[in-house]
Parts: sequence; C-alpha cells; structure tokens
Amino acid sequence: MLRVAVDAMGGDYAPTEIVKGALTAVNKSDDIEVLLVGPERAILQSVDREINSSRIKIINADENIGNDEDPGLAIRRKKKASMVVAMQLVRHGEADAVLSAGNTGALMAGGLLFLGRMSGIKRPALLTIIPTFGGKGAVILDVGANMDAKPEHMVQYALMGRIYSREVMERESPRVALLNVGSEENKGNANAKNAYGVFKEHVSGFAGNVEAKEIFQNVTDVIVCDGFVGNVLLKTIEGVSRDLFAYLRQEIRKDFKARIASTMLGSAFKRARSKLDETEYGGALLIGVGGVCIKCHGDSREKAIYQALLKQAYPLVKKNVNEKIEEALRQNN
Repeated sequence: MLRVAVDAMGGDYAPTEIVKGALTAVNKSDDIEVLLVGPERAILQSVDREINSSRIKIINADENIGNDEDPGLAIRRKKKASMVVAMQLVRHGEADAVLSAGNTGALMAGGLLFLGRMSGIKRPALLTIIPTFGGKGAVILDVGANMDAKPEHMVQYALMGRIYSREVMERESPRVALLNVGSEENKGNANAKNAYGVFKEHVSGFAGNVEAKEIFQNVTDVIVCDGFVGNVLLKTIEGVSRDLFAYLRQEIRKDFKARIASTMLGSAFKRARSKLDETEYGGALLIGVGGVCIKCHGDSREKAIYQALLKQAYPLVKKNVNEKIEEALRQNN
C-alpha cells in the first residue's frame, strides 16, 4: 500500500480541492492511502460529503506557510506547518511520498533540509511532463528549481530524466535533447555550447539541440534546460493552452455559423484540448532529493491533485525510481 502525505493547506483552493483530489485518488485506486496534513476541522468542513474512507487519514497541523513568506525562514520556524509535518512523515518513514501545491521555494528548501540530496547529486531539479500532440508527452527539467545550471548539473538532469522516462513513461531508449535557439551544435550562449560538448561525451541517447517550436511533435523524450528557461517555457505553454481555447469559445459565440459548426467539431476540440491539458500529470517532481517530493501548481484543483497522486507518486515509489537513479550515478562515477 502506497502512503502519501498531502499538504492539505497548500495552494489557492486549499483545502477543498486538495481534499477532493485525495478522495478521488483513493476511489480510483485500491493501493493508495492518503495522509491529509492540516487543521482537522478545516479539512472536515472543506467538502460536502463525509470523509469515510479507511484509506484517508487526517494528521493535524495548525500552521500554514503562505506564498508571500520567506521560504527558508518559514520552513525552519514553522515546525507545525502542514508542509513541514508532511515532509517529516516521509523523513521518518511514515509516508512514501509528499505532495504540496503550496509555496514552491519552501517545498524545495524543505526537500533539501528534511530529505537531503541523493548521493552524488549536486543540484536537484523540478521535472514535469509537457503534453504533446502525439499523446506521449515529453519530460522536461529543470522547470524552476535552479535559475542557473552548469553543464555538469545538466548532465545529471539528463541522467535523471532518462531514468524517469524509461521507468515511469515506459520509453525503452529515451532520447535526450538540449533546449536551444537552434538545432545546430554551435547555437546558443556559451553555457549551451559547453553543455552540448559535455552531453556528446557523457549522455546516452543524446539527440542534439531542440527548438521550442518542435517539442510538441515528439522529436525527443527528455528535454534539458536551466530552471529559468524551463519555467518560462512551461508557463508560456500553460497560458497559450488556456487562453487559446477560451478565445475560440468566445469567437464561436459571436458567429451563428460557427456555433452550428462547433456542434460537429466539438469532439475534435475536446481531443485537442486534452492533448495540451497541463493537469494530465498533475505536478512537478523535485527529483534528486532523498525521497519522492511532488510540487503541484498553486492553482491546482481536484483533477491535478489526483493525477499527481496516481501518475506521479504511485509509479515513482512502486518502480523504485530514486534507487535506480542512485545506482546509475554509482555506475557513472
């Protein structure tokens, strides 16, 4: 039985949407248990139905870390914060993974403080899945843990990304690419050019550079970049996906003929929207720390939470992904 500690008070719609997501996850899988961490009364009052599952437990924690707080100070000072208590459950072996939609900086600081780095990892990274039109999705890291990354850090990102792609997404021989402004070897800034040379020598499955316009066409399985570029790309994709379909709906309402046509094209629109649904995998994994630590978007609702539990936490723990990364690191040294 997989046991996940969930920060019930993290995120814009906590605790209601967090609790709903946890309930849906245990209803969809009989092999997962959720520890909801937060004020017991607030959790119980958050949903319009009883929490009567034997696989949902409430761990009382009276404090919360807000998004406007200093991450390092908050994670150290607020010992009874829901995020801190959830991480401590993983640290002490009472949970297999932790999930939060709360303060990203605090989660990263807490991951390093309470879970530590994997042996051999210099900088953990945030890893997520970019939906693609082929339906397979592509792993991308880093999407915000480190704004600057040296080539040696990016090589470790590539190694971790390949193992994740192979074990979780079941890609037999994952291809790895560097996100760059052009496909040629000599393109990009000095750091990108240096990284290319290091990747050619040390990264299995290296397929060269990839431009942002190509990533939706399944040209690679793993995309590596620094946290600044990755975060900008991720938020651009989220914004375009959300606003494009909202704009189409707005324009269709203005035109009678378009409204008629939309009834026939409705299923096609739904399929296209689902291909670019950022909630499909639910969250980003803080990969490289000594435990499974998942960060959901601050505005996550029910679907994102249960998808993160079932599509991220569950396979990561069940397939021993962290252990396989550590073994690969030992073999490379």
